[in-house]
Amino acid sequence: MVIPVQFDSVEELQALQRLACEAEEDVFLHSPDGKIMVDAKSFIGLFTLDFSKPVDVVTESPYIIHALTCRK
Repeated sequence: MVIPVQFDSVEELQALQRLACEAEEDVFLHSPDGKIMVDAKSFIGLFTLDFSKPVDVVTESPYIIHALTCRK
């Protein structure tokens, strides 16, 4: 599943990283054009994404999907 998410703070991004570490399934962040794909657990890889606009969270984890669809 692909869920577009706008991260408004570092804390929100860190929360996703914590959830990704707990999930059994893979969790990736993709740039909107699909050119950049980063494992959500990769701290260094996240520097390659532009968080001034939404990024796509890609996962099959029901745990992550629920957390993202229930936020705010």
